[in-house]
Amino acid sequence: MRILFIGDIFGRPGRTIVRDELPALVSKHKIDLVLANGENAAAGFGITPPLVDELLGLGIEVLTTGNHIWDKKEIIEFFERATENQNGIARRVLRPANYPAGTPGFGVFEGTSRSGHEFAVINLQGRVFMANNDDPFRTADALLEKIKAKIIFVDIHAEATSEKIALGWYLDGRVTAVIGTHTHIPTADERVLPKGTAYQTDVGMTGPYDSVIGVDKEQILQRFLKNMPIRFEPATGDVRLAAVTVECDPATGRAASIERILVKQS
Repeated sequence: MRILFIGDIFGRPGRTIVRDELPALVSKHKIDLVLANGENAAAGFGITPPLVDELLGLGIEVLTTGNHIWDKKEIIEFFERATENQNGIARRVLRPANYPAGTPGFGVFEGTSRSGHEFAVINLQGRVFMANNDDPFRTADALLEKIKAKIIFVDIHAEATSEKIALGWYLDGRVTAVIGTHTHIPTADERVLPKGTAYQTDVGMTGPYDSVIGVDKEQILQRFLKNMPIRFEPATGDVRLAAVTVECDPATGRAASIERILVKQS
């Protein structure tokens, strides 16, 4: 069983390179399940229902998100419909599971891959230097008690590397992979932990790297130099797709290997 997870898709440049490169990646790496973080898909801030349709239409099975999920207000009604129906396309978009009780949407998805294997995706958000949501560690414990699938993928959307690494060790042997998102910088620490959990601190951004984490670099420089409010806009240059592949045993959920991917726009 081979999983491809695409890092934070940033604006139109990120969506375009996913559209252009995903078929070849799926074929080359013999991918059974495609996941992606899509919280920055709408011009770098949030995601809208039409963009959900666009990304899922490319073959992505589940979209995770993070702290920017509420930037586009129309996503709230989208999640409310998912809560009412308990199914449909809106269930394939996650918001962090450790948001307070009563928050619209869901933080976990359970399904079956194209190769016929049951899987689950858990979306969590860190608390260090971020909003003070519920404890992601204990939230993971509670969810794992209910999930029956052996293959369990965790997106930890967090600022602090220490918090991500700690969660990786905490869940080692209990989930297939713990992969970090949010900082938009790919880290070179991918490994399979001793008990069989694949780990990487941050998969990186899928979008324009001639930028400051996706945003036009001149705008960010002016913000640092003058500390004045400014409307951030996505950059456009040096577009790359950052992702990771995880190979695992579907019978046990244990990871056998993990590989970083960074593809430049052709």
